[in-house]
Amino acid sequence: MSLDVEPPELPELTEQVPDKYEDDDHLDETSEYRRDELETLLHDGAWLDGFEQWAAHTDLDEEEYRIAVELGMFAAFDFFWDDFADRVGYNAPGIPEDWRETEYHPDIDSWGTVSGINAAMTEFGQIVSEVLKEEYIDWEAEYEAPDDLPDFD
Repeated sequence: MSLDVEPPELPELTEQVPDKYEDDDHLDETSEYRRDELETLLHDGAWLDGFEQWAAHTDLDEEEYRIAVELGMFAAFDFFWDDFADRVGYNAPGIPEDWRETEYHPDIDSWGTVSGINAAMTEFGQIVSEVLKEEYIDWEAEYEAPDDLPDFD
């Protein structure tokens, strides 16, 4: 399916420690996340390139896309450089599980809509991260493993 809509506004990336995941124990407040550089690359075309790739195959329809835009979900994305893994990491926004109790958005009427939007946000973040890494970033990871790693032989 293809989504024929205007691209959303770009997020403003602010310095913060990304949400922790199982595989990113190496990220902390001393890490260099290069958000300013990533934000510049997003403005230079990575955001639009990623959006066009995503829109060409997303399962979201125009109504679901409108809901995501109205909720500010695209503006809530966070992208950061993960030097240890030599990748662009991201945090994708999602609709919370208590969406019914909090009347999160008047046009959200089913778990299918919620899970579809949440899945689409994750897919979008992954595509933009890949576009940034593969087509825009020209720096190399600078992480060096410590010399005192145990020998497992």
